[in-house]
Amino acid sequence: QVQLVESGGGLVQAGGSLRLSCAASGGFFRSYNMGWFRQAPGKEREFVATINWSGTSTNYADSVKGRFTVSRDNAKNTLYLQMNSLKPEDTADYYCAADLPRGSMTSPTQYRYWGQGTQVTVSS
Repeated sequence: QVQLVESGGGLVQAGGSLRLSCAASGGFFRSYNMGWFRQAPGKEREFVATINWSGTSTNYADSVKGRFTVSRDNAKNTLYLQMNSLKPEDTADYYCAADLPRGSMTSPTQYRYWGQGTQVTVSS
């Protein structure tokens, strides 16, 4: 079973950048597809990005395409989310998730393992 810990959140002005990290331990990180999700107050958790086990395939929500980049370093058991050109509507708690590959990996129900989240606030 893998444990996930996110870091890198914070307060940033609109147009700025942040890089989130997700450190994995206790499992076979390189076996898992990884995802980033976010949840704003009063809203459901939504898909942001996913990356396959080898890092060769990625997928993004339309709302972040061209601004966010997901990557992973299997040697360091770490997942990243580079967020550029941030907008106030990107404000949310961001979560990383892991599971064995199955389907699109764009739904929260496709992941068993979750981090505790890191807060991102974008001011206008």
